[in-house]
Amino acid sequence: MAHHFEDFAPGQVFTSQARTITETDVVTFAGWSWDTNPVHTDAESAREGRFGERIAHGVLGLSVAMGLASRIGVFEECSIALLGVDGWRFRRPLRIGATVRCRVEILETRPTSRGDAGVLRRRFTLLDQDGEVLQDGEIGLLVSRRPAG
Repeated sequence: MAHHFEDFAPGQVFTSQARTITETDVVTFAGWSWDTNPVHTDAESAREGRFGERIAHGVLGLSVAMGLASRIGVFEECSIALLGVDGWRFRRPLRIGATVRCRVEILETRPTSRGDAGVLRRRFTLLDQDGEVLQDGEIGLLVSRRPAG
């Protein structure tokens, strides 16, 4: 069923399927982002560092959270534009091998001033397999209204 602005209300919570962060994810992300910091790419150096092992890029977690949220199935057909990422926090390291899911809570809904679309203020929370919060923040989305008729 297609969702529209009118189908969302503050307090609704949607949870994605799970996905495991892989070695390939980290290597590929390092390659296309040019972020080759040793904490992500050098096992020996990372072993002696703060986390005791290589960890995934923080922004990889944000990207995965966005992808997981899109697979929930309620935002795709009504999405017009991403409005911004606010207050994103990296709470714990994203470890290679972690299985993560994204929880999306609707915080606020409001129609646009023109009235032809709506704005969803959403809190994204990236959780690991133990339910620990790895990352979180708000992501605004412009969505379509239900067609007349």
